[in-house]
Amino acid sequence: MEKSLTQLAADIVAAQASQRSMSADELAELLKQTYESLASLQRREEGAVEAEAPAPVAGPLEKLRNRPTSSVQKNQVVCLECGATFKQLTSGHLKEHELSPKEYRKKWGFSARQALSSQTLSAQRKKTAEGRNAGAILKEARKRKAAERRAQAEVQAKPKTILRKKTKAK
Repeated sequence: MEKSLTQLAADIVAAQASQRSMSADELAELLKQTYESLASLQRREEGAVEAEAPAPVAGPLEKLRNRPTSSVQKNQVVCLECGATFKQLTSGHLKEHELSPKEYRKKWGFSARQALSSQTLSAQRKKTAEGRNAGAILKEARKRKAAERRAQAEVQAKPKTILRKKTKAK
């Protein structure tokens, strides 16, 4: 039994949705575009000549949305929600889209450690941190914290002694 165009489009969209998170509006739009593409291909196979114009070419923002990691560029970061460019994508801007940085990263498939700042700005910050010897300071602070935790664990692990009154034997 052959699948209908609607079923084929739904299968294609479901496969894409399993690879990245998508909003309901994005899913609906993708389903519509996929269905129209499949219908167009079917008409061509059946020999019908299409009088309609070819589909419009995806704009720069759509290209970035297809490859989100390319939105973090050398001197700028492009917001995948609205297309605005920044040196750093701040939580203040993301609030305008009702997203937190964590939600934005998850929605567009960035790793949790991905900086939402331009590569140049990230390099400047790294250089500044190295100049202040921040790595060694952080390492030392971690050692102190671990020692404090071990000492606290030892205190809690000591058995408590219970003193009892001696009773006189009769």
